[in-house]
Amino acid sequence: MSQTSVVVTPTPKQATPDPQTSVRAPRIRWSSMRRREAIAGYLFILPFLIFFGIFVARAIVTGVFMSFFDWPILPPVHTFRGLGNYNELFNDSLWWLSLKNTLIFAVTTVGGSTLLALGSAMAIHHLMRGKSFFRALLYAPAVLSVGVVGIAWGWLMDGEFGTINYVLHLLGIPKIAFLGDASIVLSSISLVTIWWTFGFPMLVFLAGIQNIPEQLYEAAYIDGANGRQAFRFITLPLLRPTILFVMVTSVISHFQVFGQSYILTGGGPGHASYTVIIYLYNFALRNYRLGYGSAIAVSLAVVLIAITFVQFRVLGRRERD
Repeated sequence: MSQTSVVVTPTPKQATPDPQTSVRAPRIRWSSMRRREAIAGYLFILPFLIFFGIFVARAIVTGVFMSFFDWPILPPVHTFRGLGNYNELFNDSLWWLSLKNTLIFAVTTVGGSTLLALGSAMAIHHLMRGKSFFRALLYAPAVLSVGVVGIAWGWLMDGEFGTINYVLHLLGIPKIAFLGDASIVLSSISLVTIWWTFGFPMLVFLAGIQNIPEQLYEAAYIDGANGRQAFRFITLPLLRPTILFVMVTSVISHFQVFGQSYILTGGGPGHASYTVIIYLYNFALRNYRLGYGSAIAVSLAVVLIAITFVQFRVLGRRERD
């Protein structure tokens, strides 16, 4: 009887790592990385912060400080008035009239510019050809200076020899005193400003529309939605952050209207187009009352902050919902 021999091969013994010679993987210190990233970020924005501190923050603090003084431009003596400038300002009927005119102008211009910009952006977005041409064509007025716009539209809207009134005369329509009638002068200046400034919000709206996924529209059309319903329930809700940005920046910009009114009408007829910045210009730079002018600027800034807060509360709350 034969016996079968079995050869057992010993398995090699795995070498245990020597704790003294083993190399450990370096630990990532997240706190130090975040600190380095924060330092790098602050270094990138440091040039802007320097210029902001010198030319903006310092000017704001100086303006608020000057608003409490009688600060003539030439004599070196400045008399402390406390709230005297503000008391004089709030008791001046011309201040309230200029604030009212500015508010009416801003509401009209922002509303018209926003609607025109959104409609133009929607039209360009749905074009099959010529998008670049029409985008550049509609944005072109925004590159003009306020002086060019004011002089050109002054010729067009002249009550006697203006081009618009000449065309109206050929059509048998009576002439319209666009810049001489107190009841329509603000609307006329607002129309000029809308034509001049709607190009930038149009580009912003166009960028926002192009970022909306097409799959949302395709799904809506499959479910039976039409174009109006897609615009109401898809485009407008997703454009709320864009609308908020456009309206906030537009209100701040149009509340500081000066050039159009000053060149076209000089604030007239009477004080029908007299705005806050014209009021500030006349007192601060023509009457050399820098302290009173600073009080006007601070008061305008407070009004803008209040309006911006309301805009964020209304549109921002809907956005969060």
